Amino acid sequence: MSDAASVVDNVTQILVDSTESQTSLHDSVVNALNDYFDHLDGHPGGNLYQMVLQEIEHPLLARVMQHVNGNQSKASVLLGLNRGTLRKKLKMYGLHD
Repeated sequence: MSDAASVVDNVTQILVDSTESQTSLHDSVVNALNDYFDHLDGHPGGNLYQMVLQEIEHPLLARVMQHVNGNQSKASVLLGLNRGTLRKKLKMYGLHD
């Protein structure tokens, strides 16, 4: 087998492996919450709802803004948010221009 064919086979296997190992967003959140609760070690925790929202909202906004090339009007439609609300959130996460 040639080096090029070997590289193609390796890349193909990586793609197959990554597709098989992908989990849904739901499963990822469940796993993250399980890890969080497993590591509380008797501490009460707190503000879990806000913490989870911030952990999800920041990358969501960043990726959507990248997808729409920074166009806040398009992003607000895609997200189903009022443009003013989007601007506030972008500023809060330091994602504004």
